[in-house]
Amino acid sequence: MSDASDAPLVAVTMGDPAGIGPEVVVEGYREIVERARPVVIGDAAVLRAATEVCDLDLDVRSVGDPSEATRDPGVVDVLDLDNVDLATLERGVVDEAYGAASLAYVERAIELATDGAVDAITTAPINKQATKLAGSDYAGHTGMLADYTDTENYSMMLIEEPLRVTHVSTHVPLREACDLVTEEQVLDTIRVTDAALRDLGIDDPAVAVAGLNPHASDGGLLGDEDDDEIAPAVERAREAGIDAVGPESPDTVYVQAADGAYDCVVSMYHDQGHIPIKMLGFSGGTAVSGVNVTIGLPIVRTSVDHGTAFDIAGEGIASAASLVEAVDVAAEMAEAR
Repeated sequence: MSDASDAPLVAVTMGDPAGIGPEVVVEGYREIVERARPVVIGDAAVLRAATEVCDLDLDVRSVGDPSEATRDPGVVDVLDLDNVDLATLERGVVDEAYGAASLAYVERAIELATDGAVDAITTAPINKQATKLAGSDYAGHTGMLADYTDTENYSMMLIEEPLRVTHVSTHVPLREACDLVTEEQVLDTIRVTDAALRDLGIDDPAVAVAGLNPHASDGGLLGDEDDDEIAPAVERAREAGIDAVGPESPDTVYVQAADGAYDCVVSMYHDQGHIPIKMLGFSGGTAVSGVNVTIGLPIVRTSVDHGTAFDIAGEGIASAASLVEAVDVAAEMAEAR
């Protein structure tokens, strides 16, 4: 392991205190410091409790500033917001107070990243019901990050090697998602996808664009969105120098991409892109790996590709693989920038 100053400084948010976030943070910490210099944004008391749940020999140290993070594999450095009452903490439940706490971690991390105090952000899972109870109108991290950084053109990229996918839309009803498949929206997504792939070290990325309708509309037999909206967007992207193809039949393009034909697939809506990723990343009904990247932002943000898993919170059995991979991707993108 290199010196602390040689590694990107990554703010890791703790996530919902009642979920598995604190456990995966401490469980994966020794691996995380191999790739980055982490500083956890969270509650020190909850993290100490998580080390006991996971039976780990780790110290938790409060720091006043991210620059104090040491990259010591035996010491979890945390910017302690001290906003959870450990004595009353009830794991596995939706609670307004826990939603407010998890939002505070994300807000602080965004502030640090936009101020240049950290090189990247990696987020542990929050619970949408809890954050809604706390007054948030955001469906998740993505919209919040975009608003806080005044970003208009952004997308979600999911990475589960050997597959990467991005999305024209995510957390909206399917009827609304179809209406969002416009030439401009598709083109914007292709553009930010190409830029993000270059941030990941891919010099000449090949981007496949999935069709909206079965068989990419079959020449107009199954709808007109593919010919009227997606195809023109792909053509404009190609004219701009992006190696894009499509619209491709959505029932085969993901297999082709996983086999190495493309570096990423632009998906038209949430489930179209998520289902193939989840098929690769789930084991026994639980996400064990995979990374979520918000692309198009002025800051680097990655996340685990799983939720708060309230059903196993407090049992010390949650896998930290997704968090470790997310920090690795964050460090890679920060170095590229």
